[in-house]
Amino acid sequence: MSPASFALDPRLQADTHAVAALPLCDVLLMDDARYPWLILVPRRTGLVEIADLAEAEQQQLWREANQAAAALRAVAPCDKLNLGALGNIVRQLHLHVVARTPGDAAWPGPVWGSGKAVPYTADALDARLGALRRRLA
Repeated sequence: MSPASFALDPRLQADTHAVAALPLCDVLLMDDARYPWLILVPRRTGLVEIADLAEAEQQQLWREANQAAAALRAVAPCDKLNLGALGNIVRQLHLHVVARTPGDAAWPGPVWGSGKAVPYTADALDARLGALRRRLA
């Protein structure tokens, strides 16, 4: 999915499943069935902050975030979308897009650090990836 010079952070690699490659970002699905949760990772080496992207790439990141958010809302209707670029543990630039509903496992608090992740079952993972890929194609 990514050029040879780009390497995905090992923690992101371990915690996610590949969904799609957009012009700037790889789109990943967080392996936590409690929340519909995408992560966008610009395929650029050495970036930590959104401000590290060139202005045109910042604009592209937001276009792709909107595209990912629309796909996520279509397959997992929600009351609120949380977007965040924390990077306190994984420094590689990445943007979280999380669909939230009242009563989810962390509501109304943040999803980060809230309990233990519940991996998708094989069938649920295949269904979620398929639905997202169709929307992002």
